[in-house]
Amino acid sequence: MTQATGKVLLEMKDIGKTFPGVKALEGVNLTVREGQVHALLGENGAGKSTLIKILSGAYTKDEGQIFWEGRPVDIRNPQDAQALGISTIYQEFNLAPHLTVAENIYLGHLPKNGPLVDWAAAKKGAQEILDSLGVTLSVDSTTANLSVAEQQLVEIAKALNRKTRILIMDEPSAVLGEKDLEKLFEVVRSLQASGIGIIYISHRLKEIFELADQVTVLKDGRYIDTRDVAEVSMDDLVRLMIGRELEDVYPKRKPKPGDMLLEVNNVSRTGVLHNISFNLRAGEIIGFAGITGSGRTELARVIFGADPYHSGDMKLYGEMYKVRSPGDAIRQRVGLVTEDRKRQGLLLKLPVTTNTTISGIKALCRFGIIKLREELELVQSFIKQLSIKTPSASFLVVNMSGGNQQKVVLARWLSLGTRVFIMDEPTRGIDVGSKSEIYQIMADLADQGVGIIMISSELPEVLGMSDRIMVMREGRLVKELSRAEASEETIMLHAVGGGGE
Repeated sequence: MTQATGKVLLEMKDIGKTFPGVKALEGVNLTVREGQVHALLGENGAGKSTLIKILSGAYTKDEGQIFWEGRPVDIRNPQDAQALGISTIYQEFNLAPHLTVAENIYLGHLPKNGPLVDWAAAKKGAQEILDSLGVTLSVDSTTANLSVAEQQLVEIAKALNRKTRILIMDEPSAVLGEKDLEKLFEVVRSLQASGIGIIYISHRLKEIFELADQVTVLKDGRYIDTRDVAEVSMDDLVRLMIGRELEDVYPKRKPKPGDMLLEVNNVSRTGVLHNISFNLRAGEIIGFAGITGSGRTELARVIFGADPYHSGDMKLYGEMYKVRSPGDAIRQRVGLVTEDRKRQGLLLKLPVTTNTTISGIKALCRFGIIKLREELELVQSFIKQLSIKTPSASFLVVNMSGGNQQKVVLARWLSLGTRVFIMDEPTRGIDVGSKSEIYQIMADLADQGVGIIMISSELPEVLGMSDRIMVMREGRLVKELSRAEASEETIMLHAVGGGGE
């Protein structure tokens, strides 16, 4: 796969960038060739975003040189980047939701027939680009009605319509399920075959080995190394990024299951869940594995009271657990860490304090007035306990890294005395170093007698953190595996229906 002999499109040499009081980048190098997938790795805060913003024209560099096809260039704004053929697809898509697919693909440069827009040409051109990607989408579809995966493909098509020669993909897989992920990989390989250079940013190391030819690692704003992917192991990359071995990412645990916390008995939801039974004890971490559509998130919503169930029953702390709403669950100290923390778990434009205390604010009030000193003391105690990296309790959550945002979500549930945690994709979009911190928090909670249900699509995470593993398929719990008997192969065999249940 390696495209080490392709024509060099881009060279960034000794790039530096300083913000007031912070050296964000120093001595960073990056070389991208035609038809190459070049992965850019590093923990949150390593400098990846700053480097990409310099390349896309959102920031200007303070030091170093940029060469395009061997000649020095200055990228002073996004227009300069687009003129060279550099396009960026961010995690937050830049689409007009109420326009059609064709209109979005041609946004800002619709074809004209005299003074009028040539809609036929726009639709024809959009269709040709989608066909080249192997994408079956109607160009007349309203973008708001598309799935996240389909919107991402429209973003890629829009970039291709601008004669892109280097495409920057920032965490493109963070919001995708397994099936959508395979389609993304097909599209990336198609772009690569057409000679486009791709800068691929992902926290999922497994993807790097599936897609990338070379990988460049940054740490603390500095260039660490560039390696051929064929010549490195996953452990090598982790060591370069965080300075320790992969096996040290997961805490060493000796689980001691205690009292029964939750019992789920033959719970069904018509057309969604079928006779689910399992239990959770104090001090346990139970991992739920399965492919997209297996029913894991639907089960979490039922336990949390977000969706009803139609038969079966549940017990909590030995008593019948009647849950008609999330409020019922919260009052009984059951918490749900949602997979989409930005949309469902956080108030992004509000500070750490509000995000931590909002669910339990009544306990901090007297005569309807918030006791601000007590609130601040509570929040500061969680900032310290969970090692949340923030300048202050008044810092806006939107400006925090994914790992620290997730810690704020955990702080909110801990402030309510939660005893049963349901964690849906707890480390999605979080770098390896921050993942390790989240895992340690989970281990500490279990040691304190909390019970954790962890839903994860990352099998190494399931294997590394779970005391028992429940495999789901098509709304059914098809297999329970002990930690000793579980492997990636065994889990997947049952998840796809080859386990002989």
